[in-house]
Amino acid sequence: MITVGDLRGGNKVEIEGEPYIVVEAQHVKPGKGGAFCRTKLKSLRTGSILERTYRVNEKLDVPNLEQKEVQFLYAAENQYYFMEINTFEQLFLREEQLGSSKNYVKENMVLNILYFNDNPIGIDLPLSVELTIAKTDPGVRGDTATGGTKPAVLETGAVVKVPLYLNEGDVVKVDTRSGEFIERVK
Repeated sequence: MITVGDLRGGNKVEIEGEPYIVVEAQHVKPGKGGAFCRTKLKSLRTGSILERTYRVNEKLDVPNLEQKEVQFLYAAENQYYFMEINTFEQLFLREEQLGSSKNYVKENMVLNILYFNDNPIGIDLPLSVELTIAKTDPGVRGDTATGGTKPAVLETGAVVKVPLYLNEGDVVKVDTRSGEFIERVK
């Protein structure tokens, strides 16, 4: 059990038998009345957002989550195939289970699969990944004065806004939480 007063972004909680991750927790202490916490929660199964308000002294359950280290093998027909590192057992997740995380997964990448009550529900990505730009318009000389950006299609199919000076074949670091460009990798 975790008390609502201790909730922070990134905590995992269980509400009505469903695992959630705390996206935002705003603690409010009004002048009159008891303190409370406004939360924004994201379902680890479906990705749907839930907004709830709790009193600070309430307690929430901690979900029974387990992580297993896996290597991504390949994707075929809306299914993503992984191999568990320790046992070499192969398993797959449906595209819906991955959600937007599928935009940052490339072959031979090592990551963690989240299990809730012994059922795989999704993947736990690193904070950033390095991906190659597959397609983008060439930067036009003289356009860099304003520090503009242009869309670039990465090797996984994700579209990210990158600075004008980047070209196809460049490797970039992308934040997996927001989908934003971080830096060019040398």
